[in-house]
Amino acid sequence: MELYEKLIKGEEKLAVVGLGYVGMPIAVAFSSKVPTIGFDVNKQKIQQYLNGKDPTQEVGDLAIKNCTVDFTWKEEKLKEAKFIVVAVPTPIHIDKTPDLSPVTEACELIGRNLTKGSIVVFESTVYPGVTEDICIPILEQQSGLKSIRDFKVGYSPERINPGDQVNKLSNIVKIVSGIDFETREIIAKVYELIIEAGVHRVDCIKTAEAAKLSENAQRDINIAFMNELAMVFEKMDINTKEVIDAMDTKWNALGFTPGLVGGHCIGVDPYYFIYQAERLGYHSQIILSGRKINDDMGAFIADIAIKKMIKANKLVNQAKVYIMGITFKENCPDIRNSKVIDIINRLKEFDISVTIVDPRADKDEVMKNYQVDMVQMSEVKDGDCIIFAVAHDEFMNLTTDQIDGMFRNVPVEEKVIIDIKSIFYKKELDSFGFSYWSL
Repeated sequence: MELYEKLIKGEEKLAVVGLGYVGMPIAVAFSSKVPTIGFDVNKQKIQQYLNGKDPTQEVGDLAIKNCTVDFTWKEEKLKEAKFIVVAVPTPIHIDKTPDLSPVTEACELIGRNLTKGSIVVFESTVYPGVTEDICIPILEQQSGLKSIRDFKVGYSPERINPGDQVNKLSNIVKIVSGIDFETREIIAKVYELIIEAGVHRVDCIKTAEAAKLSENAQRDINIAFMNELAMVFEKMDINTKEVIDAMDTKWNALGFTPGLVGGHCIGVDPYYFIYQAERLGYHSQIILSGRKINDDMGAFIADIAIKKMIKANKLVNQAKVYIMGITFKENCPDIRNSKVIDIINRLKEFDISVTIVDPRADKDEVMKNYQVDMVQMSEVKDGDCIIFAVAHDEFMNLTTDQIDGMFRNVPVEEKVIIDIKSIFYKKELDSFGFSYWSL
């Protein structure tokens, strides 16, 4: 426990590598307990933090200004740290296979600056075996040091829920593991400094890696089930929301709802499981099927919008469609792996004009990543169809009259509303006369 003691006494430093939606809140939290270095290769991002700005909106500008994190893009600063947390993204390639390049590049960078006696803890979501079979060899090669003898490694999967102001870092139980018992106990003690909910120790690193994949695959499958119900109920002319409300009156209902499944976790992590399972000779059945259902939802919703516009006497290729929201979830600025783009791409196949409205997303980032234009909500007018894709508070607070003012001056039954998240009260919009559909 010598390293732990030195950390809390300020004699050693902790570093967080990767300062996005996961790493930055971790760095801020640790900085209130131990000397903390916050490292990211993105100089622009570091400059924002140095200027007291929080682009993730996870902790807020005031917390960034008041924290004691030593923000830097200079990798040699990592030589000062003995406890290093790795929180870089783990995306997938276009063919749905794992893209481990952010992790391997982080390992190379850390390895170049690794010192004897250090502990490196990975939080990035990976398939079982990556930490020990891929990360450790890179650290050894780059540092010239030997694992266990000269440095230790652990794994503690991130569980942060971006945009969630209730389930935050400190009150979510942290899973911890280490390459040996002593390492695991040190890692557990360090995380207990900031995790009020406590830690859950597991016996080996692979178990911790598997736990993270399993919890997200479980959510993915449950949402896929609800999406399949929604598609079938559409054919049966049954309102899915009413079915769910009735179903949820039973104590053991799981509370899942249909919708788009994007982001950097649930929409990605199951592919890591599928990839490794197939490498070991097992072809995933349930998880892969769930992924296919969820990946197809954008096109399904776009086709519903087209049908509704045709029924409302619209010339589809001349229609003006506004999509409200492009972030992957509500009240969050994160646009990574947003499945809203699937709706946009499908509509564009029919030469439909699509404009995005999102008060949370960065306009330049949206254009850079998705090549679609964004306007302010006050600029929405003369619409033919409005698709509410994300349940931002700003959208949920709209009145019926405000929504009506976003459309062309046509009979109300020709004003098409597609409500993916069922954020409005169906009977109210039906009584107003809108052509309304909800997932």
